Amino acid sequence: MIVTAIIYIFLAIGLIFNLLASIALIRFPDVYTRLHGGTKCTTFGSIFLSGAIIIYGLKEWYLNPSVSSPVLPVHVFIALIAILVTNPTGAHAIARAAHKSGVMPVKAVVDDLKEEREKEEKK
Repeated sequence: MIVTAIIYIFLAIGLIFNLLASIALIRFPDVYTRLHGGTKCTTFGSIFLSGAIIIYGLKEWYLNPSVSSPVLPVHVFIALIAILVTNPTGAHAIARAAHKSGVMPVKAVVDDLKEEREKEEKK
């Protein structure tokens, strides 16, 4: 009973984070803030959704032990590790490409990389 409640709580938290990510993609003004909001929220949402699935899989393994029972939690854990590595890495690559192509943040006060970009353009 408690485990089922924890699973539902994790599912709700994960869905809320993913909903916030979709709102961030619509509401934020430029590519950098959209990447920040979308990446951070989907990463946290994926953590909680995967956690719910892992807990469910472990519960089923405990209640109905069989040879194939640990397959679901192990696969979801491997997928979660892949998401945790690739999501921020991909967002960083997109942000770096946007900056190198000259896309400026909205209302940017300081751009530490502007001098570096100007030096590269002079070459």
